[in-house]
Amino acid sequence: MTQAPDFAQRVLAWFARHGRKTLPWQQEPTPYRVWISEIMLQQTQVATVIPYYQRFMARFPSLADLAEAPEDEVLALWSGLGYYSRARNLHAAAKRVMHEHGGKFPAELDEIAELPGIGPSTAGAIRSLGHQLRGVILDGNVKRVLARHGAVAGWPGETAVLKRLWELAEAYTPERDFGPYTQAMMDLGALICTRNQPRCDDCPVAADCAARLADAQGRYPGRKPAKPVPEREVQMLIIQDSQGAVLLQKRPPTGIWGGLWSLPECPAGSDGVAWAEDELGLKTRERGTLPAFSHTFSHFRLLITPQRLSLSGASALAEGEWRFYARQELAAIGLPAPIAKLLDSPGPAA
Repeated sequence: MTQAPDFAQRVLAWFARHGRKTLPWQQEPTPYRVWISEIMLQQTQVATVIPYYQRFMARFPSLADLAEAPEDEVLALWSGLGYYSRARNLHAAAKRVMHEHGGKFPAELDEIAELPGIGPSTAGAIRSLGHQLRGVILDGNVKRVLARHGAVAGWPGETAVLKRLWELAEAYTPERDFGPYTQAMMDLGALICTRNQPRCDDCPVAADCAARLADAQGRYPGRKPAKPVPEREVQMLIIQDSQGAVLLQKRPPTGIWGGLWSLPECPAGSDGVAWAEDELGLKTRERGTLPAFSHTFSHFRLLITPQRLSLSGASALAEGEWRFYARQELAAIGLPAPIAKLLDSPGPAA
């Protein structure tokens, strides 16, 4: 395989002068701290992650603290970051490390990758940044750098394209300076080799970048084949008791908003009062419909119409899956960000 001479050395020299070295998880890096940051940074920008990371680490400073915490508390601190399976996997992985590894985060690549929510690239990042051992990474930023530098055509989600990018990532990862190189490649993609308007004049490997030499940076990496975004409609019921507490349902552990508390849902256009009685056994009266709004997930758009109801009789719902929560209790449970925003608006509590 053709390699660019001194690729890693050039990247490391650039990082020494221009790389990021003051991010919260870079201070006193441990496998645990690196792991939390890497999971949070999946699909999420650094600026968004920083305050979440700081709050999360303040509450769960050690792996044992995370393993022992109730899932609701973990999800509450994750609320707003999205992709909530990441938080559930973190919690599950912490428990496994406590039970199977004596509370010590594993250093072997295969053992790291066996933990819930950790793929090969994340495992490589934890190994290199947390354990200071050789680990190869291929996150979205690194894929973009290598695809452009080597003119690797095609969408990285395709097996052959991904295989070629892994080969390049393996070939360029040095036999020392693992941590700095890993962070350097992340920074190079995030700061220089950006998706739009890459700063090629500032890139340490621009001299032999095939995409730059062909003035074809925009062609690499290849785009994911476009598909129309489907739209679903749902009606959500804000059912409040006489004290203003709102009825919430704990969602199944898998699927959208898995494990979070959310509002009861019925088909769009339903008679909410009739649905509440037929499905939940609750006597209610209607208090109005709030403006519809949409929330976009990675694979579809959800159109939500909220309807306000007041409980007009006693509730016979068994606690567990269903529970009435007072406003002051909402901050302590995991709520999807759009639901938290909806319940925090003046309308629902009026």
